[in-house]
Amino acid sequence: MNDFTWLFLFLLAGGLLLELWLLRRQAHSVSVHRDQVPDAFAEKISLEQHRKAASYTLANIRMETIRLVFGALLLLAFTLGGGLNWLDAWWQGLDIKPLWQGTGLLLSVLAISTLLELPLNVWRIFVIEEKFGFNRTTVRRFITDQLLQLTLMLAITTPLVASILWLMEKAGESWWLGAWLVWMAFTLFFTWAYPSVIAPLFNKFSPLQDLSLKERLEDLLLRCGFNSNGMFVMDGSRRSSHGNAYFSGFGKNKRIVFFDTLLQSLEADEIEAVLAHELGHFKRRHVLKMMLTMGVISLLGLALLGWLMQQAWFFEGLGAHNHSHAMALALFLLVIPTFTTFFTPIFSSLSRKHEFEADNYAAQQSSAAALISGLVKMYRDNASTLTPDPLYSAFHHSHPPATVRIAHLLTRRSSRSGSGRREGH
Repeated sequence: MNDFTWLFLFLLAGGLLLELWLLRRQAHSVSVHRDQVPDAFAEKISLEQHRKAASYTLANIRMETIRLVFGALLLLAFTLGGGLNWLDAWWQGLDIKPLWQGTGLLLSVLAISTLLELPLNVWRIFVIEEKFGFNRTTVRRFITDQLLQLTLMLAITTPLVASILWLMEKAGESWWLGAWLVWMAFTLFFTWAYPSVIAPLFNKFSPLQDLSLKERLEDLLLRCGFNSNGMFVMDGSRRSSHGNAYFSGFGKNKRIVFFDTLLQSLEADEIEAVLAHELGHFKRRHVLKMMLTMGVISLLGLALLGWLMQQAWFFEGLGAHNHSHAMALALFLLVIPTFTTFFTPIFSSLSRKHEFEADNYAAQQSSAAALISGLVKMYRDNASTLTPDPLYSAFHHSHPPATVRIAHLLTRRSSRSGSGRREGH
């Protein structure tokens, strides 16, 4: 053990205690407000529905508490507990090239982590989601999904990891720049291919059939100057009753996707407003900004790894015997979240800023009143808590709290009404 070991343990313990404290605050806030619906929602959400959302949130908090503690223990087992050393020795005992030994080490860590977290996923779906009436998947479909995800993980991750390890071995001290280019190319390709290649492996996507709604939404797309590869309905109800809508892909491969559960819940003007919000993210270049931000962060991260892998204290401080490239990459990927926990509020704040901007755009291009109505239905149907703890929300939530978001939209509606602009269609 060296100074880096103590720094690692201090940040791991500090981050865990912070997260547990925030969860406790969240549980307290939800519990003390469970018997009173906030005034802004009193006419749309019943006390029974509000209590259901509170119970659902508390159940997820209990599961998240276990997940956090388990994750910290698993990290210690891999590092100071010698798990990585054991896996590395096993792969080195095989009569295969060093490149594939290193690739096997990385894939083993990923596979073991996924398998050990499987019971929590089972609990979430077949206990929590089932209890609150959201689960619609079957055991057979769940197993099929897990096997398919594992197959895709191996098919996609293997060449990526092997390419980066090859660059670490062959490209000299500037390997991290080549690895970054490979990572960015992979990210762009995956983003482009996901809508038409990967997503259809799990769900059925059908063209939007409601001609009246389709015409209305196409008019919105025309007003916003947005081109897509079509509007599709996803059979999300096969697995869950939760509803959502999203864009995926980029360039000519962009797709607009609505969960079938969302279309069943919202009216046409509300669907249009939700779509206008999503369009706002593209028109305000939020997706591009986030990709550029993550690109810069990944470049800096790889450069940092390039320096760390030359420092003996990095390996020794985390209990690693072998100072190989694969071990350095495995250690870095495992421990970097521990060193970045306290940066989480920055990215959450940026995401919430983007949500406000997208709401403003939706209010301009569609209807603030319709977006409010649609959001309230989504909060209700997804059992989203209306009373989160402000500090927990500031730290973790990518979207503004419900009351804050609705109040913001009410201001937008008032300003539009005051300027004489039409609110309906």
